Amino acid sequence: MRALLTFLFSATGVAVWACDVCQKNQPAPLRGITHGTAPQSQWDLVIVWGAGVIVTITLVLALRMLLRPGEGHDGHIKRIILHDPSIPHGT
Repeated sequence: MRALLTFLFSATGVAVWACDVCQKNQPAPLRGITHGTAPQSQWDLVIVWGAGVIVTITLVLALRMLLRPGEGHDGHIKRIILHDPSIPHGT
């Protein structure tokens, strides 16, 4: 049921817009998009940008390790286990 509701809301393009009070309190780039208070200081923006950079770096590295893990040399533990004759393989 939850998956169906998620699909319906994402498929219909339901948008949530900021109310008038929140819209008045937001800076110009965020006006009409988000609810809540505006950033209280410049440090808030530094923290958000820093978190965004960390998330981006993590995503890039995770995709790199997933697509090219770099386990090509013969001494890698994966190769030792796969080619070890003392380990019985499924028969």
